[in-house]
Amino acid sequence: MKKVAIVTGTSTGLGASVAIKLAQQGYVTYATMRNLTKSAVLEELAKTANVTLNITQLDVESSESVNSAIASIIADEGQVDLLVNNAGAGFVKTTEHASEEEIEWVTDVNYHGVVRCTKAVLGAMRERQSGHVINVTSVGGLVGQPFNELYCAAKFAVEGYTESLASYVTPSFGIKFTAVEPGGIASEFANSVLKQLTSTGGMPEDQYKPILENYIAGAQSRAAQQGDVYQTADQVADVIIDCANMDSPPVRTRTSAWGEEFTSLKTQADPDGSKLQAKISSQLI
Repeated sequence: MKKVAIVTGTSTGLGASVAIKLAQQGYVTYATMRNLTKSAVLEELAKTANVTLNITQLDVESSESVNSAIASIIADEGQVDLLVNNAGAGFVKTTEHASEEEIEWVTDVNYHGVVRCTKAVLGAMRERQSGHVINVTSVGGLVGQPFNELYCAAKFAVEGYTESLASYVTPSFGIKFTAVEPGGIASEFANSVLKQLTSTGGMPEDQYKPILENYIAGAQSRAAQQGDVYQTADQVADVIIDCANMDSPPVRTRTSAWGEEFTSLKTQADPDGSKLQAKISSQLI
């Protein structure tokens, strides 16, 4: 039986790994990215893995790009079985130091992009009464963290969006929703956040500076403990693949023991979100 998957943000890192693994699982896989000139890494990975990917231009920050790309995929394939909303960007800067443009951007790429892509596939999934949307959020979507408030706020929004859709779309139309919540991932994503501080004037030269320096030192120390705190992209991708293959996937899942411990005060009463979904259904629908 044909299975069609769309993955956003696949030029490197987690998205590339997810796309490769889905193709290995037999999915007709559309690996999307904003800039096709950055497809060389993914093409080489696909060649090494001996899989075929449909590398497609899609900019999650543009409704026109999202709608055009996904409509074309649906027209060609007749279905979308899985959407992995992976595209996103880290952002470390205080609210005081962030510009209005930066605030809009971090929200757009991390939250609005998820909504745009999900909206574009829901109709086709609803017609077939099946489908699965996996949203890559973060432990930062459950626990606010220093200097990450704008990023965390966007990820909190994705968590609420995922929970809300699961509360009525899943029981009504059979479309499943999962928020996958990694901790640190050893990839260019993490490196780019630290580079951002020095290259864009993000490093404050005021009372915030010593606090931020302590935060960065801690982040670098945790990165050195990769096996315990930071996972590889492949390890997180394996969790996403496992969720995609489940008949009844969780509404939310962490990807590591560290992530479980870090978020435990928020999640211990309802680790996978199933109790909350049952309560919503009984009280609100």
